[in-house]
Amino acid sequence: MKKQMTMGLIIGNRGFFPDHLARSGREEMIRVLGAAGVSAVALGPLESKHGALETREDAKKCAAMFDANRDKIDGVIVALPNFGEERPIAETLRMARLDVPVLIQAFPDKIDSMSLKDRGDSFCGKMSLCNNLTQYGIPYSLTSLHTEAPDSEHFKRDLEWFSGACRVVKGLRRLRVGAIGARPAAFNTVRFSEKILEANGISVEPVDLSEILGRIQRLNDSDEAVARKLELIRGYIPTAGVPAESLLRMARLAAVIDTWMAEVDVAMTTIQCWTAIEEYYGVVPCTVMSMMSNSMMPSACELDVCGMIAMYALQLASETPSALLDWNNNYGSDPNKAVCFHCSNLPKHFFEEVRMDFQEIIAGTVGRENAYGTCVGRIKTGPLTYLRLSTRDSAGKIAGYVGEGRFTADPLETFGGYSVAEIPNLQRLLRHICEQGFEHHVAANLSSVAAAVCEAGSRYLGWDLYYHQ
Repeated sequence: MKKQMTMGLIIGNRGFFPDHLARSGREEMIRVLGAAGVSAVALGPLESKHGALETREDAKKCAAMFDANRDKIDGVIVALPNFGEERPIAETLRMARLDVPVLIQAFPDKIDSMSLKDRGDSFCGKMSLCNNLTQYGIPYSLTSLHTEAPDSEHFKRDLEWFSGACRVVKGLRRLRVGAIGARPAAFNTVRFSEKILEANGISVEPVDLSEILGRIQRLNDSDEAVARKLELIRGYIPTAGVPAESLLRMARLAAVIDTWMAEVDVAMTTIQCWTAIEEYYGVVPCTVMSMMSNSMMPSACELDVCGMIAMYALQLASETPSALLDWNNNYGSDPNKAVCFHCSNLPKHFFEEVRMDFQEIIAGTVGRENAYGTCVGRIKTGPLTYLRLSTRDSAGKIAGYVGEGRFTADPLETFGGYSVAEIPNLQRLLRHICEQGFEHHVAANLSSVAAAVCEAGSRYLGWDLYYHQ
């Protein structure tokens, strides 16, 4: 479901420049935002001349309006139909203290309208505004072209990109995530710092796996929540050949996790899995996790909390489900292709076709009868955005990398959830991963939103992100 975006809108105006540009510019920007499904919070002609900012009094009115709507505002667009008064704009943002992304847009002048009564000089005014925002310590984003009309394709794409960045920033500023179980002993790679995440507004709510299994033991198979989950599982993907008892175990697990998530108010989960659930409960949680991710509640395996947060960041930017994959194999001798794989709990959204089966890797340890529940199939072809986030204890911050590629139709026969990924300059990316000591897990999304994620993370959230281009 698409989020209804709301932007604070500031229209700049400078008195000795043509006022009619501020009036028509405001009308055009509101019309364009409305056509894109974006609501605007802005001064009107009754609050200031043409609903624009020109004086400190205008700034105070606009800041008060933004403050009253702070829970709704996802970002701010500053539009310059003419040069604009840079100080009132900067003071508005300082007084409002929204702490949301800010996009600076400047209207282009027309070559055949360069007289004193029609020339706006927004080209120049944008530089002056950015200089002031820098002095005030206010971070801001820029349109792809220095000047671009609101009704242009450039601005349409920029608005989509900026909206994605706004969703990432707002979604990660006050986040609660669930960690079910302990980190598998063999997986040092998924270590993370709760304190660094907390300092970034992300709280981790842990629960021991024994508590989840204990709650399951208290459930009656005829419990309404179990019956409902069993029906949803059977309708989610084909389950031919999967024992009825395995499906019932998945339903119990799903019902308990749902209840626990509601109790502690978390939006997503990561689960211990390997190999305690299989040995002591007799099922893999992959389908349960796949269903959650497919319902926009990301779930990552092997207690990879940072991987799950990366999944959520991509989901916020694209508004589609994410998955957690391994960078797993070379693809023949092609230096720009790799096999991406998991065993798998990928959301149904990712697959060309999918079916439930037993997890072939773990079955060798715990037995096939204890390994049913994995989602098997090939990832569909299309665009790929990938993201890895990690906590860096030595630097006290979140670091990562982000980029784009595509899932291809190259021949491949294997098990689990899989595809061939083509990444430009893949060898350089792999070297960066290894040199910086990043994990082998990577979050993936069937979209092209790397620029939005990078803008949100690097400019507004303080992440140390490498953008692979």
